[in-house]
Amino acid sequence: MFVIVSYDISEDKRRTKIHDILKSFGQWMQYSLFECDLTKTEYAKLRSRLNKIINPETDSIRFYFLCGCCQNKVERIGGEAVRDDTVFFAE
Repeated sequence: MFVIVSYDISEDKRRTKIHDILKSFGQWMQYSLFECDLTKTEYAKLRSRLNKIINPETDSIRFYFLCGCCQNKVERIGGEAVRDDTVFFAE
C-alpha cells in the first residue's frame, strides 16, 4: 500500500525520533512529509512504533492511502527527484 504520512510534533526530541522512524520506512519528501510503500505488516509496525512515541494531547500524525490509480496521478513541480531504487528496511 502506498501511504503519505504527515506529522505535526510539538517537541524537537520527539519530532526527531518520529522523523528517524519514518526514514526507515519510506522516503522523506518535504518537511514533515513522507511517502511510504508498505505491506500491511510494515504499516502495523510503523503505527505501533509511532504510537509509542507521540503525545496524543499535542502531536498529530496523519496517514493518507493512495490506490495504484491515484498514485499514478501524483504531479510534481521542482524538488529532488523521486528515488525509485531506494530500499527501505523496517526495524
